[in-house]
Amino acid sequence: MRNIKIVYRYDGSDFYGFQRQPNKRTVQGEIEKALKVILREDMNIISAGRTDRGVHALMQVSNFPVYSTIPEDRLFKALSNLLPRDIDLISLEEVDKEFHSRFGAVSRAYRYRMSWRKDAFRRRYISYINKEVDPQKLEEILQPLIGRHNFENFRLSDCIVHKPIREIWEIRCTPIEDGVEVYIRGNAFLKSQIRIIIGTALAEYFGKVEPGHIAERLANPEKEYSKLMAEGAGLYLCDVEYEER
Repeated sequence: MRNIKIVYRYDGSDFYGFQRQPNKRTVQGEIEKALKVILREDMNIISAGRTDRGVHALMQVSNFPVYSTIPEDRLFKALSNLLPRDIDLISLEEVDKEFHSRFGAVSRAYRYRMSWRKDAFRRRYISYINKEVDPQKLEEILQPLIGRHNFENFRLSDCIVHKPIREIWEIRCTPIEDGVEVYIRGNAFLKSQIRIIIGTALAEYFGKVEPGHIAERLANPEKEYSKLMAEGAGLYLCDVEYEER
């Protein structure tokens, strides 16, 4: 049996999220459907992460076991041709049988782009906010999140992960044209964690919650807070890293 690793990107606008769902168009579902046509067997790909509905990926990594002897170059071409236009296959290679795209990943990074300039042609790719945001001030609000924390108050209630302990290593806020981009890198993230982080930070920035609200949420994981979630359109999974072997 061979272990095949694929790296790809996608526009999440017209997908009902990443994870396969009955009667829903999903990224995983489309890839597995294409692989079934090529390999003539049901596939179950393993992936570095799962993105929400409308969320994009500049880099996503998956792997799957297969008995087929189709050469890598032919498999790449066949899969690339069968995938829909909103999924781009970047690379395909046979890797060690021990490679696991989810458990083997040592870090993941996301970018969230927001703008106070309304633009009908960018609405699927950048989140609209109706007031200007100072990147430095927003970055200061986000700083308590850096480190190892219990992120119970930064995930959705249907998140099935048993332990909500995660570590964030880096948060940067940089200006873009008429807007701000937030970069967050950590070991792993919970369901909708990035969107809740951004939504909560913006609520604190605009005075909808008390100053220090993010630190309060972190300090009281047993207390239930309302989920302040930013929209998915501005969010991108942008990087996944693995240890070199």
